[in-house]
Amino acid sequence: MGKGKLKKYAELATFANVIEAPFIDRDQPDDERKGKWSHGFFKNDNPLILELGCGKGEYSIGLARKITGKNFIGIDSKGARLWNGAQKALSDNVSNVCFIRSNIEIIEKFFVPEEVEQIWLTFPDPQMKSINKRLTSVYFLKKYQNILKKGGVIHLKTDSLFQYRYTMEVLKKNNLEIIAQTEDLYNSECIDDVKSIQTFYEKQWRRRGISIKYVAFKLNNSGPLEEPEVEIEKDPYRSFGRSARE
Repeated sequence: MGKGKLKKYAELATFANVIEAPFIDRDQPDDERKGKWSHGFFKNDNPLILELGCGKGEYSIGLARKITGKNFIGIDSKGARLWNGAQKALSDNVSNVCFIRSNIEIIEKFFVPEEVEQIWLTFPDPQMKSINKRLTSVYFLKKYQNILKKGGVIHLKTDSLFQYRYTMEVLKKNNLEIIAQTEDLYNSECIDDVKSIQTFYEKQWRRRGISIKYVAFKLNNSGPLEEPEVEIEKDPYRSFGRSARE
C-alpha cells in the first residue's frame, strides 16, 4: 500500500464526519448510533437519506448542498475514496452529510426499521456474473426493506443497460411501484436539479456517448421477494477501473 493511501487512512480515523466499522462481520454488535442518527449525530429531526456505494462522496455532498433540510449518509468500504468526500465536506462546512466506511451487507447493523427515508444507488457495479452482489438484487432489497420507511423510495442512476433492465425485471416480478423510469435521463422529463448532479465517472460515461439510465421505485411489497428468471444481454464494455475500453 502506498504512503498516500496510508496517510489518508490515518486522517480518516480523525474525521468527525466518518464512522469506521468492521467489514462483513454479522456477529458484531449493532452500531451505537443505530436509531439515533438524526437526533444523536446530526442534532436535528430531519429525514435520513443514504447513498450506497458512494465512492468519493460526490453525490452525497451534492444532495446535501441542494436539500439542506435532510440528513445524508454515504456508505462505502474504500477508505481512500471516502477520504475525498469527507475532507471536502469538512472543508466546505457541509454539516448535513457524513460517511460510514463499511460493507453494505451489514447495513442493518446501522439503522433501525423505518429510520431511512430514501436510498440512492449511483452507478453501482452491475455485477453481471453475480446476482447477489447486485445492489438491486432481492438479496439487497430485503435488507433495504428492514430500514426504509413505509413508502420509502429507492433511486438508481446507472450507465449500465444491463443493470437497468435487470432492475426493471426485479420490479416487474415483485409488482413494485415504479415512480419514474427512463433509459436516457438527460433527454427525458425525469431530469431535474437533483438528478442532474454529476460525479466524475458520470461525466466520463456521457463523454463516451453512453446514456444515463434512471429508475425510482417504492419497496411497497410486504410479502416475500423473488428473483426473476430471465436472461439479460450483458453490457459490451466494462466500467472504469475494471479494464475500461472505448
